[in-house]
Amino acid sequence: MSDAPGVGRGVVTPLRVAIGLCLVAPFVAMLWVGSYAKTDPTFIGIPFFYWYQMLWVLISTVLTVTAYKLWQFDQRGRASRDASAASAASSKGGAAE
Repeated sequence: MSDAPGVGRGVVTPLRVAIGLCLVAPFVAMLWVGSYAKTDPTFIGIPFFYWYQMLWVLISTVLTVTAYKLWQFDQRGRASRDASAASAASSKGGAAE
């Protein structure tokens, strides 16, 4: 175990759960082959099996970008919380001396 500040286990927050779901959803959709292993309905002559997978390429892109933006938001919030905690700790330490 490390005693270094900022090193340790992460905190599970609803935002991080949403990030995980955004990243896991495409895998679940593609690994559940029974849900799309059929030919009907066709879309402009393309069997369902193929256009469903191509649709998930686009959906996966949107979900990955969403997860990235949420992660950036989470990290900015964490950095500001850490900075405010450090500021509070330094002001406490300065008042005690």
